[in-house]
Amino acid sequence: MVKVGLFVRLEVKPGKEMDVEAFLRDGLAVVQQEPATTTWYAIKLGPLSYGIFDTFPDDAGRQAHLTGRVAAALMARAAELLSQPPAIERIDILAAKQSR
Repeated sequence: MVKVGLFVRLEVKPGKEMDVEAFLRDGLAVVQQEPATTTWYAIKLGPLSYGIFDTFPDDAGRQAHLTGRVAAALMARAAELLSQPPAIERIDILAAKQSR
């Protein structure tokens, strides 16, 4: 059961949309190797706005993700791709439906 999550908002520099979309798609393969990441979604919110929503069974899983390879790669490329630093929100999951 998921109990906690993250919502990360990414504001992209004009002209970097395709690079961010490729980065997010490539990140899926890395996240699939994280046993404590229950769900992970890369989303497009608007022309220059993207996001990542992911869930975890506990805070230890969330922390492992925040110190993992995708997070490190995002921070390494943030100045190149983003118009501002990623806005990372730690969230608590109140209710969820998950199919198995």
